[in-house]
Amino acid sequence: MRPVAVLGMVLLLAAASPQGAAAGPAGAQYDSTHVYVPPEEFDRFVASFMATFGGTAAKKVVATLTPVPSRTMSQLVLTPAGTLSVFGYETPLPYPFGSERGGYLVDDLDAAVKSARACGAALVVAPFADPIGRDALVQWPGGVVTQLYWHYKAPNYPALQTEPESRIYLPPDSADGFIRAFSCFAQGKIESDDPEAPGIEIGRPNDTFRRVRIRSAFGPIEVLATDGHLPFPYGRELTGYEVANLEIALAKAEASGAITFIEPYTSGDRRSAVVQFRGGYIAEIHAPAR
Repeated sequence: MRPVAVLGMVLLLAAASPQGAAAGPAGAQYDSTHVYVPPEEFDRFVASFMATFGGTAAKKVVATLTPVPSRTMSQLVLTPAGTLSVFGYETPLPYPFGSERGGYLVDDLDAAVKSARACGAALVVAPFADPIGRDALVQWPGGVVTQLYWHYKAPNYPALQTEPESRIYLPPDSADGFIRAFSCFAQGKIESDDPEAPGIEIGRPNDTFRRVRIRSAFGPIEVLATDGHLPFPYGRELTGYEVANLEIALAKAEASGAITFIEPYTSGDRRSAVVQFRGGYIAEIHAPAR
């Protein structure tokens, strides 16, 4: 399948072919994390996130984006460190929406679904129409849910300064299944597989855990295989954002209403912290270690 750049709450990129062969990236600027916030916190969250990372926001719309009746505010936020699709539901949120981390924009939804299923994913929401195209939800081994999109018109976004990292926590029993299935679909390459990564990265400085970093057309993914003994807020952060200066980014976040839950620490080649923005969205922020 030919890659298509599109809008959406997604890790927006090209999808794989039905056999799992990568179609090539649309560009990391089309990756998007889905963020669900209470309607009353919607505007404050968007303002806080943009105050931290810069960028612009598309016009906020109100629409039905599920196959059953519902109503949500929706806004696309474009920053140099990554893209968000923000949702503020005014009606109860239909199941299983809200469980997906993000999605992939494709130019052939049916072929993308076929490819995902051939690689080991389950189809949990069959294709349905939305106001600007068609969507489906698939679930990878380990329970990771992804939304696949097809849209009528492809946008043109500027390239990112840094690519956001999807952070996926899994039990050791299902980590390899996810890695195999997702890598099949995305033609991902394992960049590192550390069975004794420093436990400080999950709030347990005296322990170790397995950390696998994957690079594909969909951007970087970090799989954290743990025993589930995770102090808050670890496991709640969906995405890691790279910045040039961590302290400056944290100061901007806090000034706009965010809370720093994990103060800066250094591990390997990066210096990291974890923050919670208005509306409850939790994110890891990191910068190259000096």
